[in-house]
Amino acid sequence: MRLLDALPIPFEADAAFDAFANWVADGGITLYPAQEESLIEIVSGANLILSTPTGTGKSLVATGAHFTALAQGRRTFYTAPIKALVSEKFFALVEIFGAQNVGMMTGDSAVNADAPIICCTAEILANLSLRMGPDTPVGQVVMDEFHFYSEPDRGWAWQVPLLTLPNVQFILMSATLGDVSWLADDLSRRTGRETAVVTGVERPVPLHYYYATTPVHETIDELLTTNQSPVYVVHFSQLAALERAQALTSSAVATRAQRDEIGEAIAGFRFTTSFGKTLNRLLRAGIGVHHAGMLPKYRRLVEQLAQRGLLRVICGTDTLGVGINVPIRTVLITALTKFDGIKMRQLNAREFHQIAGRAGRAGYDTAGTVVVQAPEHEAENAKAVEKAGDDPKKKKKIVRKKPPEGFVSWGEPSFTRIVSAEPERLSSSMQVSHAMLLNVIARGGDAFQTMRDLIFDNHEPWLKQLALARTALAIYRTLRTAGIVTQTPQADGSVRIRLTVELQPNFALNQPLSPFALAVFELLDPGTEDAPSSTYALDMISVLESTLDDPRPVISAQQFAARGEAVAAMKAEGIEYDQRMELLESVTHPKPLEELLEAAFETYSASQPWIGDFELRPKSVVRDLYERSMSFGEFIAFYKLARSEGVVLRYLSDAYRAARQTIPTEAKTEELLDLIEWLGELVRQVDSSLLDEWEELIHPDLEQLGGAEIVPPPPPSILTNRRAFTVLVRNELFRRVQLASREAYDALGELETASAALSSGSSSGPSPSSGLGHVLSADEWADALDPYFEEHDTLLIDADARNPRLLSIDESRADAGAGVWLVRQTLHDPQGYHDWGIDAEVDLPASVAEGTAIVRVTGVSRL
Repeated sequence: MRLLDALPIPFEADAAFDAFANWVADGGITLYPAQEESLIEIVSGANLILSTPTGTGKSLVATGAHFTALAQGRRTFYTAPIKALVSEKFFALVEIFGAQNVGMMTGDSAVNADAPIICCTAEILANLSLRMGPDTPVGQVVMDEFHFYSEPDRGWAWQVPLLTLPNVQFILMSATLGDVSWLADDLSRRTGRETAVVTGVERPVPLHYYYATTPVHETIDELLTTNQSPVYVVHFSQLAALERAQALTSSAVATRAQRDEIGEAIAGFRFTTSFGKTLNRLLRAGIGVHHAGMLPKYRRLVEQLAQRGLLRVICGTDTLGVGINVPIRTVLITALTKFDGIKMRQLNAREFHQIAGRAGRAGYDTAGTVVVQAPEHEAENAKAVEKAGDDPKKKKKIVRKKPPEGFVSWGEPSFTRIVSAEPERLSSSMQVSHAMLLNVIARGGDAFQTMRDLIFDNHEPWLKQLALARTALAIYRTLRTAGIVTQTPQADGSVRIRLTVELQPNFALNQPLSPFALAVFELLDPGTEDAPSSTYALDMISVLESTLDDPRPVISAQQFAARGEAVAAMKAEGIEYDQRMELLESVTHPKPLEELLEAAFETYSASQPWIGDFELRPKSVVRDLYERSMSFGEFIAFYKLARSEGVVLRYLSDAYRAARQTIPTEAKTEELLDLIEWLGELVRQVDSSLLDEWEELIHPDLEQLGGAEIVPPPPPSILTNRRAFTVLVRNELFRRVQLASREAYDALGELETASAALSSGSSSGPSPSSGLGHVLSADEWADALDPYFEEHDTLLIDADARNPRLLSIDESRADAGAGVWLVRQTLHDPQGYHDWGIDAEVDLPASVAEGTAIVRVTGVSRL
């Protein structure tokens, strides 16, 4: 039976409960007592705070809440902390309630935004409630992972809806909330509803806790031999997780039969990156890796293999399990301390129980195991004591190993305390910002009283409320000075506050600096059709990049590389060490248009002071990748970012979406369109899941949901997007131009050898009539370019050298079935004669097989 077929109309509480319970039973599921109690409270109209352990079916309660709201004709919102979880929940609810009844708002895009069920991040709902107040069209809110209420930077978004939506039924859910009696009382006062608290229930799958003083590899071996797998080994850095996984390859983690089964399951999977090749080797040994720096397709693969029971050990970070159902029997925590961005500190009870709660999943296990690994020095000391046995002389000779310098002390007493500790009480993290004031003023009515209520009737202590009031007053003054708001005395003695500008519909939701980018776009000159600007397209991308969040691993790697180059240059100039160190402080990652952007930002801030809430971040990631003419894999290798492939790809994906959405159509020149299409195709060929999901959300074909296959379909042929493929061809040829300008003949020879290997290694081999038999060697490159350098002192590689008009393409042989483009890259000489060029062939079948342009140079010649 479909769930919607069971909707009791007109609504009656008992009928709604029975209808939902019967639907659950038809699926072969028996409701736990805590679920029954929660659903009874929901259909009765009460608020609910559901604080039960992981694995107690909170998601099913949320589904029952949405069902109840639909039966009552009310609109219901589901909120989560991250867009990935919002998207996952969106697709799950579509399967249950149908595509026409479920929508999503992410800031990137809105899908079916008028649907009765909306999935969104907490910030989306918070901004809507600020803009519309009690009139916000929502009757019920289900807030998942509610412990994010205590997050210093984002907690305001979990609190604001509670303060501004008095007519809403709230369902607040988390496994680790601590004492919530104060919250229940406050919620009842604000909404006029009873607030039920369901907490303290026993897990359906009990957990057993142990403290291990054996070395980590021995602990894992014992867990495997005692049938405690799958084991999730928790680390607090991505590097540590990968190193642990690689160390385990020397152990017999999986049997031969298990390895064969894994090999069969992933036989057709495309491991296309350097980390992918490492992961492929680890997976075939029965070992998974899971962390946020991985490509989405790799993380999904590990999750799917784990769900099928094929991985006995997974090494990862403490981020696993946010919204995904991976069956883990044992969680092995390698430390009770972590770096929180400021300092090393012990885990708090909430963090520990969030991690531990991943062990033992209902439907898979009868019990779960949580093991905390003793510090390395303690484990080594325990080993020495065990080796000494009962011999007092040997014991006396033991030289106990001391903890390393800077070690934040923890041990078995810490373990005992944290296991029995209740999660800390939620702490308020209310904030006031320009965006908050603008949203409130845009609502109309008595903005002063609304802000007063927000500031002095929230969950903060009195002194913090006073500080928030001072902040709000300062922000308001900047808005008045800038002429963004006006205040007019009224006859009754009150003051009317209103905006003098109109806020865009998605104000402050996703890319709050997009309006600033639009203003700066107008400052850039594209040139004319006959004389286009050589830098316009890349400058437009640089403006856009300055509004995106920094991909920190890339920024750090770029700065490291820049400082390395600067040190080498300073040494060559004979600059002393102390002076070098002083000069290095000013060397940072590349920041194109920095002066222009900062001046524009200062000017824009004078009239739009709300952007002071946000930080302008000039950087060059997309531009750097393009100007270096690198593939994704080469960029990762150049900056040594193998552990952060996923971070880099998400950034490139965000940049592509922002370029598609933000840059006005009339501002997109042919070269800029080329660049945008190249970027999209680069992302799609590396891992199509990010863009495919986005495109699916923009143009949903929700009948095609599923995705249970371990081997995803390959990305579309690289030739499908001709504009993007042409850019790839241009980049391949320009790489050779860059090397030729430096007379790097050995590198040119190596590049040709690599292209030949890819061409001959494609499924169809080289094209039949391509003539790709000869590979230009380093010496042949030198001989071919010597005549050029006799005529011209240098070979230019500036922006003009990249002009698309310097590349000619002959597709006649491809049309004739040869599978080859003939291309010529004209060289940009100082005199502008353009009388020399590089001739090459593009092997189309090999390009399709490799997902990039495979180019083979046939010679260098004078016109």
